[in-house]
Amino acid sequence: MAEQRAKNIKISTDFSRFPGGRFLSDGKFSGERFRDDFLAPALKGGSVVLDMDGPLGYGSSFLEEAFGGLVRECGFDKQWLESHLILKSMDPGLLSDVRTYISEAADVKNSK
Repeated sequence: MAEQRAKNIKISTDFSRFPGGRFLSDGKFSGERFRDDFLAPALKGGSVVLDMDGPLGYGSSFLEEAFGGLVRECGFDKQWLESHLILKSMDPGLLSDVRTYISEAADVKNSK
């Protein structure tokens, strides 16, 4: 069986340079849309390399919905995401925030 290659997603060119908002009702570049239409389908196919550089910033609501929602809404496991979602950014604080949202969602899910 052939080894699967990771899918590459660059948020600024594949989604938007202006991501924002939590829900679809907040606009077409919301965290919910990014998660449901781009990130989750790509992850269901295997590993994803996600380049987060380029947008003019990220709101916490976008990040929490997109990444925490992978665990909460899509059922992804934190440990699985750690090995299949490869995050790239020149901003270590952004990477830390994303990992925190995933961890917090996993902690809530595991406490139920």
